[in-house]
Amino acid sequence: MSELPHTELEPLDRSARVFVAGHRGLVGSAVWRHLSTQGFTNLIGMSSRDLDLRNRTGVFDFFENTRPEVVVDAAARVGGIHANNTYPAEFLSDNLLMQVNVMDAANHTDVDRLIFLGSSCIYPKFAEQPIREDSLLTGVLEETNDAYAIAKIAGIMQVQASRRQYGRRWISAMPTNLYGPGDNFHDENSHVMPALMRRLHAAKQEGAAQVVIWGTGTPRREFLHVDDLAAAVLFLLEKYDSAETINVGVGEDVTIRELAELVARTVDYRGELVQDASKPDGTPRKLLDVSRINELGWKAEIPLENGVQETYQWFLNNVSQLRDK
Repeated sequence: MSELPHTELEPLDRSARVFVAGHRGLVGSAVWRHLSTQGFTNLIGMSSRDLDLRNRTGVFDFFENTRPEVVVDAAARVGGIHANNTYPAEFLSDNLLMQVNVMDAANHTDVDRLIFLGSSCIYPKFAEQPIREDSLLTGVLEETNDAYAIAKIAGIMQVQASRRQYGRRWISAMPTNLYGPGDNFHDENSHVMPALMRRLHAAKQEGAAQVVIWGTGTPRREFLHVDDLAAAVLFLLEKYDSAETINVGVGEDVTIRELAELVARTVDYRGELVQDASKPDGTPRKLLDVSRINELGWKAEIPLENGVQETYQWFLNNVSQLRDK
């Protein structure tokens, strides 16, 4: 993992066939939007209904038929603490199957450029803060999402193995906690920000006097707008070529309590926020060291307050069509 990044990569051909795996999800849809605005004219996407990435034969047939030149692997089964803790077997097996099938098919069809997107949960629970990329595999994982983390670590290893064995220019990037338009707003199975947003919105509509927030409220989290991540994806494809994964984040964090208060102000909920300390907190702090990507020339641009306001507006515009699972 000591390989130095190369920065002499040529810009991607805007007419190249680019497969965005998971293009209807939070991350994939943002990547699709960004690539479209940057002039890419040959984007390829398949819904899970039309192509189950867990189906190896189907994935190989798809790659044979479409022959993508660039792959953005943004497909994943994702969720918050509750979902990860309740369905660890599915989070492990589904994510392993999807990423192995995509990368094996990409190798089979000689795809030279691929970016695999993981998660900051790959790092040890008590990693030194802010978390550097070389903290990977140096300690125990957070037990509430260790199955998902192990799957993502396996994806990093597969990128490295493909580089070593086939000479591919494949990379992996580890974003911090994401939010934005297109998120899953289920109040139990989603991540903390959309879950808070939906719960506080409902409390405002119902005139509830208080809302219960999971945990003590003291854990600190970093939040990156998904449009910033989408910009980072293209930036890294054109500027980064190394086996070592690279962090993508903001470099600043807030407590869960501070986040809840920000969402409450955005939603205009004026009741009481009550912490339920019997619920799990998860990792006490998870702030990424983003010095490497910043030194390459990329930095997050969307302030948290602005991003939360934009996300809530998207929620209001789409509340009748939100997922209930």
